[in-house]
Amino acid sequence: QVQLLESGGGLVQPGESLRLSCEVSGFSLLGYAVAWYRQAPGKGRERVSCISSHDGSTNYGDAVKGRFAMSRDDAKNMMYLQMNSLRPEDTAIYYCAAERLALSCWLYAAHEFGNWGQGTQVTVSS
Repeated sequence: QVQLLESGGGLVQPGESLRLSCEVSGFSLLGYAVAWYRQAPGKGRERVSCISSHDGSTNYGDAVKGRFAMSRDDAKNMMYLQMNSLRPEDTAIYYCAAERLALSCWLYAAHEFGNWGQGTQVTVSS
């Protein structure tokens, strides 16, 4: 059974950090592009970061560039999102995703990722 399970969300104050994890089971991440998306209340799903499978390159959305760092550990079938200098506007449900993609993951839209987790809530508030 394919499953992606996020963890690590919570309530933090502005400027603090969180590390999200996504544990994948049911298939190997080898050869898969992986991504983090987020969705704030009343807004659409926003791409946060992704790592391509063909060259290992990592891309970030402008809103998080320089503050977030994505990584993957294929041996453990895990992906991570280190979030630093968190802001209230980072408040959202964060989702991990994975898919076999031939080109740079940044070229693909959310609907082209076929494997998704259920999400973990991140709230940044003082």
